[in-house]
Amino acid sequence: MSVIPFRFLDTLPELPQPSGNWHDNLWVSDESTTAQTYREFIAAAGETGIWPVVIPDDFRFARPAEDWIVDRGRLPSAVEDVGAIRALDVFEAWWDPPPDYDRRFRPFGPDFPGLTRRSPKRTKPFEEAAWAGGMLANSPGSRLGLVRAGRPADIPAAIGWAGMIAMTDRVAALSAVLRSWEDRFGAVLVELGFDSLAFSVAAPPTTLKRGIAVAAEHRAFAPASFGRYLEQWTVQAYAEGILGSHFWRFTWV
Repeated sequence: MSVIPFRFLDTLPELPQPSGNWHDNLWVSDESTTAQTYREFIAAAGETGIWPVVIPDDFRFARPAEDWIVDRGRLPSAVEDVGAIRALDVFEAWWDPPPDYDRRFRPFGPDFPGLTRRSPKRTKPFEEAAWAGGMLANSPGSRLGLVRAGRPADIPAAIGWAGMIAMTDRVAALSAVLRSWEDRFGAVLVELGFDSLAFSVAAPPTTLKRGIAVAAEHRAFAPASFGRYLEQWTVQAYAEGILGSHFWRFTWV
């Protein structure tokens, strides 16, 4: 895996210049980052084409051969494939209902119920991302990741992120979903971990009907996360929990 010192654009000398290295298509700072650094990079991303993402601390970083940034293999970069993939097709392919439809899974059935309509609320998603990402950046041990991409949704496809490999190796399909969420909810990828993704959400659902519709998308996207919730609660309780929530997190283990 190539490790190349990062060179910032000469036209933007006002950006902070932390030390770090490229690991193929992902640059990661050597030291912990700060909210201010993250916010400066996301504010400049439209000009630089380099998007920031918070890399959370992980106990595996201290273990030989378990550092996912350095030691884990990656999938091939697949940004060029994202545009041809529809989020609806992805959700339908990933919809895997349980064999017994008990009360906790209602009102869902054997088929994916369809995409949630775009939020009518006018939003400023990158301002929301600056706030949420900055809060995450201040967590102990969090580092700054930088990726050359057209938009935050393309980050997983650009770097060949394999955090969802327990479910699928279709990283372009994952980024297609993220593009759709950016467009419909102002959901911006702000944190990328070993097997987890976190998003700021500028226009979350605010009614139970929309909450249940979004819950279906969450369930198709990361059934492991959703399944743990349903061990104790219901779909309606999950939907109520995301109403007005400006932060989503998913894991694949």
